[in-house]
Amino acid sequence: MTTADSSRAADASEEGAPASPPDQPRTRWRVDLLAVLSFVLLAFWVTIRLWLDPEDGLRDNRTDQSQFEWMMAHGSRVVTDFAYPFTSERMNVPEAVNLMANTSVLSVSIPMTPVTLLAGPRMSFLLFLTLGMAATATSWYFLLSRVVVRSPGPAWLGATFCGFAPAMVSHANAHPNIVSQFVVPLIIWRTLRLSEPGRWLRNGILLALVIVWQAFLNLEILLMTAIGLGVVVAALALRRPDLRQRARPFLAGLGVAAAVALLLLAYPLYVQFFGPGAYRGLSPLIRGYSTDLASYVAYSRESLAGDEPGARGLTQNPTEENAFFGWPLLVLGAALVWWLRRNVVVRALALLAVLFAVLSLGREIVFNGELTGIPAPWAVLENLPILHSVVPTRWALAITPLFGLLLAYGAQRAQSLANRNPAARPQIRFATVTVLAMALVPLLPTPLPAVRLEPTPAFVTSGAWRPYVTDGRSIVTLPLPSTHYADPLRWSAETGLDMPIARGYFLGPDTRPGRHRVALFTAPARLTSELFEEIRRTGAVPSISQQQRTAAEEDLRYWRAGAVILGPHEHADALRNGMTELLGTAPTYTGGVWLWDVRNVTS
Repeated sequence: MTTADSSRAADASEEGAPASPPDQPRTRWRVDLLAVLSFVLLAFWVTIRLWLDPEDGLRDNRTDQSQFEWMMAHGSRVVTDFAYPFTSERMNVPEAVNLMANTSVLSVSIPMTPVTLLAGPRMSFLLFLTLGMAATATSWYFLLSRVVVRSPGPAWLGATFCGFAPAMVSHANAHPNIVSQFVVPLIIWRTLRLSEPGRWLRNGILLALVIVWQAFLNLEILLMTAIGLGVVVAALALRRPDLRQRARPFLAGLGVAAAVALLLLAYPLYVQFFGPGAYRGLSPLIRGYSTDLASYVAYSRESLAGDEPGARGLTQNPTEENAFFGWPLLVLGAALVWWLRRNVVVRALALLAVLFAVLSLGREIVFNGELTGIPAPWAVLENLPILHSVVPTRWALAITPLFGLLLAYGAQRAQSLANRNPAARPQIRFATVTVLAMALVPLLPTPLPAVRLEPTPAFVTSGAWRPYVTDGRSIVTLPLPSTHYADPLRWSAETGLDMPIARGYFLGPDTRPGRHRVALFTAPARLTSELFEEIRRTGAVPSISQQQRTAAEEDLRYWRAGAVILGPHEHADALRNGMTELLGTAPTYTGGVWLWDVRNVTS
């Protein structure tokens, strides 16, 4: 880029317009290739422990890993067996699980069917997680380098933060649908193209298609993207009279995008909100997940400067460390906003960051793990339709790409300043590198912690379960799957979901009287599931009553149980004794599980 090019880029960026295209050097593709390679290497670095030993799982979120392995198997089943994509009865027999309300990731699980069939659902999950992070950074890089700052260095900096910031690495603990944000830059790009004269129909359809793609990946991210884009576009329209002249094709294309997206998503969204297994908002407990104000200046446990004991007290779990920017980056961000204050996009980004930060505080501001008694605006909004299904702390996650954009704008401005002042270039570059290092080096990601998973029992892998699931029967596992124990989902996934299981780990409606169908992280409790949850938690068998024995028979009939199995578990002895007392019959040990044949009980 010449000095004149840099000057024009800086002048344009002051008003928030995309910089004029610089000359494309012949070596540009090499720079792009190196950038993409760096993102792939970073993604493998974060997940390296899982790649070194595929028998390991994510230490801090084994349950969600099992759930997403099950979802990957469901996607392949849609392709191979033409299974209905939006609900499934292969879990939570005899009821249906609403997969549209459970982030079924169909836009990834279906294309990855060959991997799932050839290498298994665990490998497809791991590829999804790893390549999703790399693809997210790559997508941001091309948006930034081709549309926003048009310079590879600043674009790489911003894209790296967007893909590997502390919040993203935190969600890499078995939330591949959240770290895979590669569609978001495509939505931004296609939205910006709506103003092209004469192409409103084509551009509107293309925008609709990427919106639908994101809808089948994660609707929460789509909502945050829509809000962010709305604020930035409104700011540009208010501050740039020349852009208002393009309002007609923009609005026409936006109308086409909305119409086509609604047409394509009408039925899936109907199933999500009104179909079998639909629920009405998250439970009060999950809606209480807020961002601790002190976490904004702290370091995540997966960051180079992270402090696991300190981070543990500032968040609900290791997967929801949505802020954790650290003092240096917050100070740098404020300085960049002031330095680039003439740029209308930067001002809009700053406004969005404040808005999302306030929303992330939940109903009541929490500071350093303590409730302050100060109400927050989310208390007024949390019961509104759609918003009642948003986890409030995740609004802080939306600040990550805002920081990435801000870093790219700041680095581009520093680069332009150095090009316009050759005599001071060494000093400018030294200051830029020093400031960025102070803010970003402490945030560098470390590999995710892993733990050895119990091997899937031979009873499952050999197909020995098949005689027990004829005539629509299911396999009941001990403990029954829940938020604390989801191994049975992993077992079912390894059978291609051929092995149906009772209950499960999913979001479903609480159908008990007075619960208004709010979401539970499993099916509503039954006496038998409550009993074995108590045994799982305490490791002790309580006194078994005749009422519980009668309820156990009723529950087994309800679950259409063909067999009850108990695999490896730390409280296996207590669980085995509890079921033996309930049924009055001893199990047999076969294929690595204790087995009760209950077909005569449930006939």
